[in-house]
Amino acid sequence: MRPVFVQFRCEPGKTYQVAEAIYDREVVSELYSTSGDFDLIAKVYIPEDEDVGRFLSERLFDIPHISRTLTTMTFRAF
Repeated sequence: MRPVFVQFRCEPGKTYQVAEAIYDREVVSELYSTSGDFDLIAKVYIPEDEDVGRFLSERLFDIPHISRTLTTMTFRAF
């Protein structure tokens, strides 16, 4: 499994609704609210044989009230 981090910017007033929808999908291992340019950050484990973009698009990015995402690929844990 390959861990990636996905940050979500939500429409104003919709962060909790988006967070609940993300958890309902049972895709993320961790989900946090954050300060700064994005409202949420999620850690997602993606199977090695899966295309990251397709995996995230089909499982998370169609959730209503998400206005922007930023995906960070990981390479090695220290």
